Amino acid sequence: MDGTFDDEAEPAVTIGEYLDEVEERELEADLVLGGDEGKECTFNKGYMKRQAIFSCLTCTPDGNGGVCTACSLSCHDGHQIVELWTKRNFRCDCGNSKFGEFYCKIFPNKDVENAGNSYNHNFKGSYCTCGRPYPDPDAEEQVEMIQCCLCEDWFHEEHLGLESSTEIPKDEEGEPMYDEFICKACSEVCFFLKLYPEDIWAAGKQTDPTIQKEKAVLEDMPSTRRPENPICDSSYDSPKIDEVQATVDSESTSLGKSLCQGENTSDSIVPNQCPKSTDLHDNCLLGVNIVDASPVLSNKPMFLSKNWRAALCKCNNCLEFYNQKHISFLLDKEDSIAEYEQMAKQKREEKLQQQEGAELSFFNKLGHVEKVEILKGIEEMKDGLRAFLESADSSKPITAADVHQFFDEIKNKRRRVQ
Repeated sequence: MDGTFDDEAEPAVTIGEYLDEVEERELEADLVLGGDEGKECTFNKGYMKRQAIFSCLTCTPDGNGGVCTACSLSCHDGHQIVELWTKRNFRCDCGNSKFGEFYCKIFPNKDVENAGNSYNHNFKGSYCTCGRPYPDPDAEEQVEMIQCCLCEDWFHEEHLGLESSTEIPKDEEGEPMYDEFICKACSEVCFFLKLYPEDIWAAGKQTDPTIQKEKAVLEDMPSTRRPENPICDSSYDSPKIDEVQATVDSESTSLGKSLCQGENTSDSIVPNQCPKSTDLHDNCLLGVNIVDASPVLSNKPMFLSKNWRAALCKCNNCLEFYNQKHISFLLDKEDSIAEYEQMAKQKREEKLQQQEGAELSFFNKLGHVEKVEILKGIEEMKDGLRAFLESADSSKPITAADVHQFFDEIKNKRRRVQ
């Protein structure tokens, strides 16, 4: 008879474990939502650099519309919703022409269409080159997927186009050692990354026998103008930096100076060579005109280390290339998921501080009698909980029914006192 009901017994957890789990889930939600409480439609904020987006297959079964957090909760409650995590440069579509007669309950006066939005098969609920949904109802076990930082599609590890999963940079415990990932298809656009030092690659540059061959092909292409004097030559008078790109260029100038002075920058990944000039509008860190380059590529996915974006060249030629390929967002610090999550954590901390301040302010506004009643109630709760735990049978787990009974007794006791 012993163990007859073991399979039906609820798992036993401590109060500390339960609170930790709640805290972890709240933090995870805040990281995805970016601190958005879902109270206001984000349409008026325009094409946001990054925000949580949802697709409603009930309203847009073709997967050609996306809505913000607030609209997913207020306007599409009970609908078939696909959670897309985050998307860049997206504006809420809820209630526009793509939704037919359906209108937005929060902000109905929207543009007919958001021409700047882009959509992929994720909006239909399918992911990866295999086109499967997530969670996959036919899969025996749900496996985590990797998101490409360019196309923002999600991929299974076995569908990355690698000969073996051991090519994915991971530590001994199986945790990823890369910060961002570029899929096989998008790697064609980013061929120029193979000209950068190994520092930008996670756990060293990925093993690829064709890299040196490709690099040689690139170096045969027309080079950009390269001055005789390096940036670290004090006798060289650099031109004045254009005010329009002051922020971008000042970061690159600091990068070049660190390189020439031999500084070890732990927070930034920089090429292990001295740039050719402070004139970063006209002089390339790579010394290759990537606009005119068209090498034969191995077309493999890329795994990049932390802050690899800081190493990207910002000369005129490279900027032109980024614009042509629509990847200028790589130069924007706020575009990365890491920065998005960092901002979400800051918002969460500020929110918790405000809540604590509001609770303390409320308590201080109470009269003496009310304060005593609250403190007395807290003490009664602590004493009652202590007695409840001490009287419980240590050989049996405390169930949800036991907890409900405890609080019912507390309520009845308060009623009798009143």
